[in-house]
Amino acid sequence: MPSNGSSEDLGAIFRRLIRNTGPISLTQFMGESNARYYSSRDPLGTGGDFVTAPEISQMFGELIGLWAADMWIQAGRDDYVQYVELGPGRGTLAKDVLRAGAKYGFAPQVHFIESSTTLRQEQAKAVPQAHFHHDLSTLPTDVPLVFVANEFLDALPVRQLVKAGAGWRERKVGLEGEAFVFVAGEQPMDAAVPANWLDAPEGTILETCPGAAATVYEVAGRLTQQGGAALFIDYGHARLQAGSTLQAVRAHRKIDPFEAPGEADLTALVEFETLARIAESRDARHLGTVEQGAWLKALGIEARAQALAARAPHYASEIHEAMQRLVAPEQMGRLFKVMGLAGLGWPGGAGFSGD
Repeated sequence: MPSNGSSEDLGAIFRRLIRNTGPISLTQFMGESNARYYSSRDPLGTGGDFVTAPEISQMFGELIGLWAADMWIQAGRDDYVQYVELGPGRGTLAKDVLRAGAKYGFAPQVHFIESSTTLRQEQAKAVPQAHFHHDLSTLPTDVPLVFVANEFLDALPVRQLVKAGAGWRERKVGLEGEAFVFVAGEQPMDAAVPANWLDAPEGTILETCPGAAATVYEVAGRLTQQGGAALFIDYGHARLQAGSTLQAVRAHRKIDPFEAPGEADLTALVEFETLARIAESRDARHLGTVEQGAWLKALGIEARAQALAARAPHYASEIHEAMQRLVAPEQMGRLFKVMGLAGLGWPGGAGFSGD
């Protein structure tokens, strides 16, 4: 495959590859598409393809900053704590987190996990002190880490399995003429399916995300070995559910995921139940997985909105509207989840049951 910098249409590359070697995995299709997409643009904001919570309101990042500062204080105020953000967008979230945390003495070194050169330039403007990494492997290994990942896991490539007449098969991408279509692979995949799903009806689809599993495995191991805490915030299910959740967004509009590979953001819902089990397998503590709206309310977003509105009455309606986008069940409040993890000796954290 050509490098991400190639100007050749990615759809044409995929079609040639499929004709020459047969159907490709959805993992490859999604992975190559998003690598091309994120390497070539800033996708955020009204002029981009989508808007994330930090761009909606400063309250989102401020409350995460207060959560991180509270965790750090309760854990003993380690002088060497470091802040790590995975996929930090334009750096807006980190800027808000650090500003809010600094009021309570939380002033960590900052590390960004980011592969996009375009976004790194924006992040460096927002948080000049940030250290950049392509992946988790080059992070410090001897200090506590506070991880934040907002809408990071959903863009990692998923693998889909489908129950066919002959058993479970991997769902792949093939061609009908010039059109991309889903096809069932030939190799049996029953061993990759949870036992309670083996006898599901024909046509049932299950999704897994190897990249999300690997990320949480690594983060959880770091928390156990080094101390710290983590927040994974994304839209998804608290438990494994059947069905394809693959979608594409371009210019704030949902399109067919096969319509414009490399030119649209491909995402899938995150399945948090499996990720929590993976974290616990590494002896990290799963603090809980809760709805974003409930979590933000528990951290005091309503009081924060009232305070902001009192200071700037002419923006009161905009502040209230932004809060509703973040917490209302019919907007981001229910579909988006917050999963908390912590290392040994770190507290339960506000917003989760048992805190």
